[in-house]
This record gives sequence, structure tokens and C-alpha cells, in this order.
Amino acid sequence: MTTIIDTPSRLTPLEPVALDPAAFPPTNVDSIPPLAAHWQKLDFREILSRPAAFLSVSQSNSLYKPGGVQYAEGHALRGSLDATVKAVRAARKAPNFLSFNWIGFSVFRKDYPQTTFDRVQYESWTGHIDATPEQIAWDNALVDELRELVEPGDNELYEKALQTAFVGTDLPGALIRQKIEVVVITGIHLDWCIEGNARAARDHGLLPIIIGDATGAARPDQEPAAFGRINKFFAPVISSDQFVEWVGR
Repeated sequence: MTTIIDTPSRLTPLEPVALDPAAFPPTNVDSIPPLAAHWQKLDFREILSRPAAFLSVSQSNSLYKPGGVQYAEGHALRGSLDATVKAVRAARKAPNFLSFNWIGFSVFRKDYPQTTFDRVQYESWTGHIDATPEQIAWDNALVDELRELVEPGDNELYEKALQTAFVGTDLPGALIRQKIEVVVITGIHLDWCIEGNARAARDHGLLPIIIGDATGAARPDQEPAAFGRINKFFAPVISSDQFVEWVGR
């Protein structure tokens, strides 16, 4: 059930609505599978003591605030933001976390370079929305709960490719210059940008780790299959509690 929130003037691309909390699970932690047998051979306390980077992907107003283009997916009620805040705070305390990266993903891509495939796909996302530049900027902005955790020297960028920040940005070069080995990834969407970045990280010789309850797919029922695929082939999937325990040593 949704109800319209009366707003006399609107900074948001869509009319804000209130979502029913009963329609969404408060966390997906129970959907995180056990570590694949090959990952169980690893010492994660040791892995997470190596030079590391934190990657927050697409955690914007669009997903977490009423009136955002993707707000109806319910991520504000599904626990990924709280889990991300917990993980960021733990990583800030670890001296080996040398790089914090806030990676945006805009669904408004009219001005992006586009192939024929891109054009029709991007148009399907927002072509029906008559948004002002101010509304687009609001939708793209890093959500306040994470903006408060950004510090001088952090890297802020936007994905330019369809599903990864490792193409068309300075991220790979920045990680190489800092001699990063491990990348810890949070954000949305699990089966798109999170999986895409994990795959790309592996291909760049990095060790990606996904914090499962700090991510989410468009629908909760899509998450078990995505977790299983990522965990089996590309990256260990752990919970925020496991991360806090292991990184704290």
C-alpha cells in the first residue's frame, strides 16, 4: 500500500510516496549463503589486514529517499544502508583501509555517450520522467547518511559504463597507485553493479569481498540466486557483522 505525501514544491523527480514496511524484509542476511568451499580455505582476518579499499556503489537518494526514481524498490526499509554505515565505520578504524570510494550511478543518462542498445535502454529508465536539472542532481546525490561519512581525500566518481566503475573512470589507476589488494563492496543493485564490479575487480587482479546485507537487488526474491552466483564464482559474500569482527582483528 502506498500513500501520496503532500509536497507543495518538489525537489524530487517523482512525487514522494510512503511505502508499507510490512511489504519488505528488514534485512537479507538470511539469504547470504555459506562461503563456498574454496573460500573457506582462506583466513579472512589476514585477507582483511592487507591494503584495502572500500567501494560504496550507487547508494543515492534515488534509492533511499521518497521521490527518488528507484525508491519504490524499498531499499530504505531493507537494511542495506544501516549495514553500509556499520561497515564504513569499521573500515575507517582499520589502518590498512587506504581508499574510500563513493561511486554514483545515474539513471538519467541523456548526455552519456550511447550505443544503439544504450539509447533504448536508458530511455526506458527515465524517458517518461520530466525532471529538472535540480531534480536530477538530487536523485543522483549520495544519500545523507553516507555523505556524513565522507572525508577529505576520499574518491567520488560516477560509473560511466553500464555496470562497473572499472571502465571509463580513474578508479583502476587510483587503486593501483595505492597498491590496493582487497576491495570491499557495498551498494545497489546486487545483481547488476555489485556483481559487475566484483567481476571486474577479479579481472584486475584484486580480491573483492561483498557485504551481502549492505546490498540488494530490485526485488528481495532475486537476491538468493545472485548471492549464490557471486559467492560461487567471483567473490566471497559475507555479512556486515562478519566484516566488523574480521576487520577488527
